[in-house]
Amino acid sequence: MTHRVDAIDKENFTSSYTVIDGDVLSGGIESISHELKVVASPDGGCIYKKSSKYHTKDDAQVCEEHIKGGQEKGLALFKAIEAYVSAHPDEYQAKYIAV
Repeated sequence: MTHRVDAIDKENFTSSYTVIDGDVLSGGIESISHELKVVASPDGGCIYKKSSKYHTKDDAQVCEEHIKGGQEKGLALFKAIEAYVSAHPDEYQAKYIAV
């Protein structure tokens, strides 16, 4: 799978990227654009927001199962990252808070 980074905004904790090649681009899907944002939560943590836009070839329709499968894989990856960061807070803070 090939990703193209479209934007990174460190001040606003946002980024966007587009999947431009790979097996997820099947069934008439030309590309998938993702927008990510991290915002502060009232309890002192953060909320991760993500939206995806499927760009299709011609009038192709995106199967709901395809979207659901992508969401499940994305959530599993996020949970794995969250678990690692939670288990290693000192390592995370040392590398990324100063950015």
